[in-house]
Amino acid sequence: QVQLVESGGGLVQAGDSLRLSCAASGRPTNTYTMAWFRQPPGKGREFVAGITWNGGRANYADAVRGRFTISRDNTKSMMDLQMNRVTPEDTAVYYCTLRWKLDVAVPIQSNEYDYWGQGSQVTVSA
Repeated sequence: QVQLVESGGGLVQAGDSLRLSCAASGRPTNTYTMAWFRQPPGKGREFVAGITWNGGRANYADAVRGRFTISRDNTKSMMDLQMNRVTPEDTAVYYCTLRWKLDVAVPIQSNEYDYWGQGSQVTVSA
């Protein structure tokens, strides 16, 4: 089993920066793809960004590309999402997730992932 815990969410203003972190525990996570999804109010869960097991490949949703940066530190079993120039449209619950594959590319469908955190609320005011 793997446990994922998100931190760093909160209330910010449009244009601000925010950094989300995901701590993984349990089975080793350095050989798995990790990703961030989000669920805006009243909407379904959507892919935000993901990174392969060795950090060799990252993928971003069009809505966040150029503003968000995903990174991971396998020595600490941590994954981060640096969110810059946030907008009210970034308001959502953000979820950390992990997939049991040595991927060469990052899947963007939520059903491809095996473990999920509880989520961290990010609210961006105008």
